[in-house]
Amino acid sequence: MTVARLLALVFAVLAALQTGCSRPAPAAAAGSPAAPFKIAVQLDWVAEPEHGAFYTAEALGYFRDAGLDVTLVQGGPNTYSLSKVAANLAQLGQTDSTNALLAIHNGAPLLNVAAIFQHDPSVLMMQEACPVRTWADLQGRTVMARPEWAFLPYVQKKYHITFQIVPQNFNFGRLAVDPAFIQQGFYTADPYYVVKQGVKLKYLHASDAGFDAYTTLITNRAFARDHGPELRAFLAALHHGYQTYLEGDPAPAHAIMLRINPKVTPDYLTWSRSQILAAHLAKDSEGDYLAITRDRFAREIAQLTDLGVLPAGSLKVDDVMDDAFLPRP
Repeated sequence: MTVARLLALVFAVLAALQTGCSRPAPAAAAGSPAAPFKIAVQLDWVAEPEHGAFYTAEALGYFRDAGLDVTLVQGGPNTYSLSKVAANLAQLGQTDSTNALLAIHNGAPLLNVAAIFQHDPSVLMMQEACPVRTWADLQGRTVMARPEWAFLPYVQKKYHITFQIVPQNFNFGRLAVDPAFIQQGFYTADPYYVVKQGVKLKYLHASDAGFDAYTTLITNRAFARDHGPELRAFLAALHHGYQTYLEGDPAPAHAIMLRINPKVTPDYLTWSRSQILAAHLAKDSEGDYLAITRDRFAREIAQLTDLGVLPAGSLKVDDVMDDAFLPRP
């Protein structure tokens, strides 16, 4: 089953659950303080530094001070953030912008409203001893990666190369011992377990090849239409969370991560945060957080159309994004 068909099936199932789910808190009685507005956020993975702004805003009360009662839901291998937001089981969700575009094309009522990361943190990882230095050097080689990753046909077409793809198994043991092995990973997380064994790695960053997807924050179109002030308040609080987490003290967020995710350590959290900073993942070219642009989405739609992933003319920029809810500098 293709990714598109799987998404369509999941949307259909979860949409049936939409009625009555995740309704806003009832209005407060006259003369009493307004109840905090409830928002559920489906993250893409378990609590790690890529979610540092969220947990900082939670720990330091930025969401509460904005009149919001925010629940951060950890993700995992089968998170289905796209489907949950489409069905209003969560009001906001984290995903890859390519997957968001495909879901919208398949009828999901979604809207990209902010960027968690400005650049795709996906990389191809290999040992320093590997002879591969450029994308063209992948010709004839074997790469372990997610077969549905749209970047793979893109890079083969752009550089006129072919290579064999074996499915990603998320085990990095072979990468640590095989100098010829090449494996997809997330720059902010996966190299840690190999680097800490004393293995020197190098990377080919997907964004450097011109296929530069956002790690994006999506919402339900109806939620954006009906609750614009609350969405703006959330994004302003999250923006404050980024400033504190990446430019100030990460300790409050890390304390939450250590409590709710038993697989992380203080050393890992420090290392992963440093990767985010080193790769300039969170800020745009103007030095701002959360920013999304029409030009970037237009380019991604054009790339996916050129690959045959999207039919020509099937999506317009206004179908997929709205930056009106972002805090303005």
